[in-house]
Amino acid sequence: MEKQQTSVADKPVQSVPFWQAFLFWLKLGFISFGGPAGQIAVMHQELVEQKRWISEKRFLHALNYCMLLPGPEAQQLATYIGWLMHRTVGGIVAGVLFVLPSLLILIALSWIYIKFGNVPTVAGIFYGIKPAVVAIVFHATFRIGSRSLKNKFLWTVAALAFIAIFFFNLPFPVIVLSAAIIGYLTSKKYPDFFTGAGKHQQNQNNYGPALIDDDTPPPEHARFSWKHLVKILVVAGVLWSAPMLVLILNFGWDHSYTQMAWFFTKAALLTFGGAYAVLPYVYQGAVNFYGWLSPTQMIDGLALGESTPGPLIMVVAFVGFLGGFNHILLGSDHTFLAGVLGAVIVTWFTFLFSFIFILAGAPFIESTHNELKFTAPLTSITAAVVGVILNLALFFSYHVLWPNGFNHGFNYEAMFIAVIAFIALFYFEVKVMKVILASALCGLILHMWL
Repeated sequence: MEKQQTSVADKPVQSVPFWQAFLFWLKLGFISFGGPAGQIAVMHQELVEQKRWISEKRFLHALNYCMLLPGPEAQQLATYIGWLMHRTVGGIVAGVLFVLPSLLILIALSWIYIKFGNVPTVAGIFYGIKPAVVAIVFHATFRIGSRSLKNKFLWTVAALAFIAIFFFNLPFPVIVLSAAIIGYLTSKKYPDFFTGAGKHQQNQNNYGPALIDDDTPPPEHARFSWKHLVKILVVAGVLWSAPMLVLILNFGWDHSYTQMAWFFTKAALLTFGGAYAVLPYVYQGAVNFYGWLSPTQMIDGLALGESTPGPLIMVVAFVGFLGGFNHILLGSDHTFLAGVLGAVIVTWFTFLFSFIFILAGAPFIESTHNELKFTAPLTSITAAVVGVILNLALFFSYHVLWPNGFNHGFNYEAMFIAVIAFIALFYFEVKVMKVILASALCGLILHMWL
């Protein structure tokens, strides 16, 4: 009898021990640059193509659910796959390790920014990064728009959202709610407006059998049960209310720490469309209403967020750190501790719901398909997000190119860096991290020279 040779791709994948998965999620937390698109691409390459821990069909099924949720979809996808492989503890480990390295790095960078932001070298680096951020946000607007604005109706929603926030300064939650209602009502009469919009096309590549394959039945813990759902919601309620109660009892409702917890709870539930979509809302609250940081500091924070691993929404840690530090919330002798506590508070209340959505909803998603009445409002929200991000791009452009206002001159050096970054991103499709590094070097040279 002739032995048939079996290729590596045809060999079944052995079960993955928990600690092996732990080491992968830890590594991912340190290499997850490039925003959600880059992070999802890395996970696909590692988990689907190389390790074959999950099939492409199951990977995309999980991703489609995460794309419909408020919050950082790449971090939620990691949580979903970790949960599917190793139960609740696996999901928590995957989600936490996706965020924790970024939090620690941003706390360190925030402290360096506060202490040494005016040092010529550091100032020069930020001088170059900020114009690059302008190009990056415009690129994000184009990328999201080209993917989501599939017809005239969705273009109209995007235009109305831009007008609402640019000319009338309407709150971001009002725009989101209005877009959702418009999408739901329109889908009743014109369902074709929403068919196919925003869906991920499946790659037909065959990477071989996976540990969690197309036909692998959901494990016991991945089967929906009301008992499990109630348990998750009760635990989630305790994890949200307990720290909130501690803050209220120790500082009072009007204290900045308590308001940070409440504000970023709302932000966590409104981040449809990713970090760029919620940044205008964060700006409105953190800069305009609470005054936790200045407009310039907000742009610097986004520059830091773009240049560190982890989800871009981690810029909220910078906001929390500066809010605690600038307002001297724990006294003049504990400014660093005040900043750290602010960063931890906003990170906790921002990301808690990402875990809840996955641990509570994933068992249901494993056994059901998306319905139009659910996807249409989200598709409409995504279209509105394009208009909101365009407003954000114009806002950043103004503060970078006219740092002292229209009456105080135009920054031609910043414009030069922004144009070069724009060309690199749009024409040469250079990765974001490389654009940031090159812009930082360019800014350092110009700042030292000028």
